[in-house]
Amino acid sequence: MSGDALTLITGGAGFIGSNLAHRLLASGRRVRILDTLARPGVEQNLQWLREQHGDRLQVVIADVRDEQAVTQAVAGTAQVFHFAAQVAVTTSLDSPREDFAVNAQGTLNVLEAARARPVPPFVLMTSTNKVYGDLGDLALQQRGGHWEPAEAAVRATGVSEARPLDFHSPYGCSKGCADQYVLDYARSYGLPTTVLRMSCIYGPRQFGTEDQGWVAHFVLRALRGEPVTLYGDGRQVRDVLYVDDLVDAFLLAERHVGQVSGRAFNIGGGPANAISLQDLLDRLGDLGGSRPATRIDAWRTGDQRWYVSDTRAFTQATGWRAQVRAADGIERLYRWLQQHRVAAPARAAAVAAN
Repeated sequence: MSGDALTLITGGAGFIGSNLAHRLLASGRRVRILDTLARPGVEQNLQWLREQHGDRLQVVIADVRDEQAVTQAVAGTAQVFHFAAQVAVTTSLDSPREDFAVNAQGTLNVLEAARARPVPPFVLMTSTNKVYGDLGDLALQQRGGHWEPAEAAVRATGVSEARPLDFHSPYGCSKGCADQYVLDYARSYGLPTTVLRMSCIYGPRQFGTEDQGWVAHFVLRALRGEPVTLYGDGRQVRDVLYVDDLVDAFLLAERHVGQVSGRAFNIGGGPANAISLQDLLDRLGDLGGSRPATRIDAWRTGDQRWYVSDTRAFTQATGWRAQVRAADGIERLYRWLQQHRVAAPARAAAVAAN
């Protein structure tokens, strides 16, 4: 990729966006970020990027709901990584109109801005495993303190893209709507677009809260000696993916546009990196010398007791494979947050595996 190419990252000051921006800028590429800076902690990410990369970084402080700002931000770009989103199920339940406006209308603004360009840029959107609903029809069993599918084949491979869509919660609906628009713009208009339906991403520059970023949230609570609230029974299982592996996936998708355009892919750590909430607490006990105290609360809307990504389709299209083992990645995040000692978020601390 030419060093002169300009890449737009919406939500680029966030956890995932700042990690991608750093990788691109370090390789000599120019990056434009569009971000509202509304999420706590992202100002630190932006300051870090500016200190590291200077004027190779362009910053637009704007909202993805602002059609004119999005159109101007997309102008002159060769790639658009669309990460800007309302990311919490709980917030979507409180404010479904705002959730829809950010996730669905905001994505349509990005797509229309791309479609208006003489040569449309490649658009990659990050979606969510929530588009598959709560997987309530999946027969589960408890084993060793965690949930797992009763069917051995599903345990071995995870949930594939062949799984029917089943949007739960306003958040699931808005992200699912955006997900489908991105795919249809490849079909209807010939735009080069792709969707990555992510499981749980974690790593440095993540400032986890009660609503999103549960791995970092647990680590922060442990470092402060504070209890963790588990919604449900704590036996929920997710496949965690270290952010460096996700950035590798983004760059491989960009490199293999012909193979990924018009397609959605599940992306996560896969069966080899599947852990339960209780497993993470055990790991934090190993790292910190004592296991964090816990409180139990009711299940949340649309919570999946088990979700693990089947990433074989993306591997076949691009050659990608996760490289960082969960135990190693969690320790890296623990050490990073230990060093940076992030202040507690304003909202009460609690978490679901969203």
